[in-house]
Amino acid sequence: MTDTALPSRLLLAEARVPRYTSYPTAAQFGPLEEATYRRWLTEQVSPGDSLSLYVHVPFCRDLCWYCACHTRPTRSAARIEAYLGALLAEAGQLAEALPAHGGIAHLHLGGGTPSILGPEGLRALVGLLRERFGLRPGAELAIELAPRLFDAPLAGTLGELGFTRASLGVQDIDLEIQRRIGRPQPVEQVAEAARMLRAAGIAGVNIDLMYGLPGQTEDHVAASARFAAGLGADRLAVFGYAHLPSARPHQRAIDAALLPGAAARMAQAERAERELVAAGYVALGLDHFARPEDPLAIAAAEGRLRRNFQGYTTDAAPVLLGLGASAIGSLPGGFAQNLVDERRYAEAVAAGHLPVAHGLAVTVEDRLRGNLIERLMCDFALDLDLDRPEAAAVIRDALPRLVELEGEGLVRRGPGRLEVTPLGRRFVRQVAACFDVHAGAAAARYSVAV
Repeated sequence: MTDTALPSRLLLAEARVPRYTSYPTAAQFGPLEEATYRRWLTEQVSPGDSLSLYVHVPFCRDLCWYCACHTRPTRSAARIEAYLGALLAEAGQLAEALPAHGGIAHLHLGGGTPSILGPEGLRALVGLLRERFGLRPGAELAIELAPRLFDAPLAGTLGELGFTRASLGVQDIDLEIQRRIGRPQPVEQVAEAARMLRAAGIAGVNIDLMYGLPGQTEDHVAASARFAAGLGADRLAVFGYAHLPSARPHQRAIDAALLPGAAARMAQAERAERELVAAGYVALGLDHFARPEDPLAIAAAEGRLRRNFQGYTTDAAPVLLGLGASAIGSLPGGFAQNLVDERRYAEAVAAGHLPVAHGLAVTVEDRLRGNLIERLMCDFALDLDLDRPEAAAVIRDALPRLVELEGEGLVRRGPGRLEVTPLGRRFVRQVAACFDVHAGAAAARYSVAV
């Protein structure tokens, strides 16, 4: 990237914008009454609707310094057991609050480190969810895993419970980079975790990598990408590190002086993409890659790729329900987030409440803007429906900023069509922000665009 537009693109890369796993984003959430959430469940879930369930486990054995998730370290078995009890109780209460529905199509366990529940805890949780919600034929069961905390008994339990996909958090394979982010994890542990998963019958193995870490170079990123491809990962995510120490105080352990600048971050992201595409992967959306035969790649080719709080997905369920402290759900009428503090969460559940605390009712305009943003993030293109007055108004609002990005060579406008150029794909969050009326309101809470 040596052309004369580079300085302005660096400014765009350094601007803080949402990752757009929802619209409006969680930064716009306010207080939400339990009665409102219960009404949404009653009125907006239909008998034929499939469900997507996200279960959040907010614990890790040790806290990685780069982490931006709602999690905390613990080695207390009693604390984990108490949290599991609250999860099971919330699941039962939520099942009772729901009208008839079509069962679970997608179940995702995240965190934190959800495997911290242990084999027996996972059996109790998945068993209750099967019993109270039901699983649709072909349902996807996915879990996030830390390879250094994975063993054969846990792999066997996941296979026994019918898990179909697991994501291994790798980030970078270099031991010095790992030391700088507080996550020592030899590559042998990662390779053995992948082997155990496949031996247990779990066909889908995802690997998460990162760029922009302290001291990281293009060569580090390339080596990690080649390693992941060599393991035969079905899907990969290559996320940009979000350094937000004011919001995540533990990130202060990272030496900010070693963090790559905007130009280096862009070069690292582009190097990872080149390595993975050369290894046979299809680049999807902003930061995902999949084998051509993977359902995610097929969905992208057919225009069915979706984006939600778990990132890029094939999940088309109209109802996403969040279980656990800080978990976020989405219904046609709006978003609902549980209490973030696990003790307050457990107290609310013990008192018989659905533990929602934050959320947002969405308007018709919100849904329209959200759909435009999702298609941009997934397809890098929009068919502009100028015949609908409300759509035309949204597009008019976005036009001045789109014209600026067109001047940068990042988008191309045609009759009834907007396309993100190959150069602009790295900046798609900036393009999506053109349709976001809230984008500047909480910029300090967002990560840099690239």
